[in-house]
Amino acid sequence: MKYVCFGYLDAEQWGRLSPEEQQAMIDRCFTYDETLKRNGNWVYGDGLQGPDSTVSLQYQKGKVAVTDGPYAETKEILGGLLIIEALDSNHAVQLISNHPGLRMGRWEIRPALDLTPMIQESERRRGIVR
Repeated sequence: MKYVCFGYLDAEQWGRLSPEEQQAMIDRCFTYDETLKRNGNWVYGDGLQGPDSTVSLQYQKGKVAVTDGPYAETKEILGGLLIIEALDSNHAVQLISNHPGLRMGRWEIRPALDLTPMIQESERRRGIVR
């Protein structure tokens, strides 16, 4: 089963590290990612640019409202995401518990939802034939 794992960075803690300590942490994270790949648990992963490059969209009063920056003020920054393949939620927790990035902030793990049946039903209602 696929799990989407969101990694949050404690910006204050990260900022207290020296550049050498930051680079060492990044190297440990990428080394663990290689382990996930070797073991067949890696599906996809990507880092995110900082909150200063964020654009938030919300539907308000019949229009789309666009706001620069993240929606909520927080000391945590959503730093990236991993999609992993795990046997069950306990296995997903075990895999992320070993990720060095956990030392720099919290992680959120959610089972991925297979939208295939919903898409197929919507296509049927809309008369799309594949």
